[in-house]
Amino acid sequence: MSNDKAVLLISCTDKPGIVAAVSTYLYEKGANIISSDQYSTNYQEGLFFMRVEFSIPNLDRHFPAIEEDFRPIANKYEMKWNLFLNSKKKRVAIFVSKEDHCLVELLWQWKAGDFECDIVMVVSNHEDLRATATGFGLPFYHFPVTKENKPEVEKRHIELLKEHNIDVIVLAKYMQIVSPGFIEPFRNKIINIHHSFLPAFVGAKPYDRAYERGVKIIGATAHFVTEELDAGPIIEQDIIRVSHDYSAAELKRVGRMVERSVIARALQWYLQNRVIIFDNKTVVFK
Repeated sequence: MSNDKAVLLISCTDKPGIVAAVSTYLYEKGANIISSDQYSTNYQEGLFFMRVEFSIPNLDRHFPAIEEDFRPIANKYEMKWNLFLNSKKKRVAIFVSKEDHCLVELLWQWKAGDFECDIVMVVSNHEDLRATATGFGLPFYHFPVTKENKPEVEKRHIELLKEHNIDVIVLAKYMQIVSPGFIEPFRNKIINIHHSFLPAFVGAKPYDRAYERGVKIIGATAHFVTEELDAGPIIEQDIIRVSHDYSAAELKRVGRMVERSVIARALQWYLQNRVIIFDNKTVVFK
């Protein structure tokens, strides 16, 4: 990763002059624009979204001043914005239960160097995947969860995550519904993989319900976690065709392949600062 590169994410009401203002600012700072992507909605009150990746020599040393100097432009256009230094890796925690396919996919890609991040820990409500986590050199935290102790366990989760300065939490088949109290400190920083092409088959046992409906495609959805179950902003989805003679178990087997690729792509785009949330949707610059 280069100490000279950064990404600027912007969302605001669409109006003339935004691209020119951003480009001029970066030019005056001596930046080289590596990529620039824009998107405008077609709503009555149009919204504008922009992602710019740029490089400036010795950017890591000048980053605070460059960030502060952009504020007048952001204020003029009433922007919501974030500036990310590429060399600052995001710190990731992965939550799991018993199924290992999503966890292993993420850890394989991380070890292969495909993810520019620090995976810091694996957290689970079961002991089953301890060997998998420790085999990749990661600490494994086991917190058994019951209906009675869930508030206390989530309090301990939050303390652990804050202690380790976690930037993003991935629920990689963590088969627990997290509470609003857990969501709030990490809003828009919790990514879940749901084994269905949402909004179809929200909640538990979607493959069984897909089998009962005789579907011809099944899918998976990676989304941000909100208080409404499986209804947060969608980051990525994919599908695979299935046949009428597939059993529910076979649907689940082939569905695992889709789940693995979908959660990996969603995490990659988040790490690369390609995702902007608005309302209950996302813009994902690719």
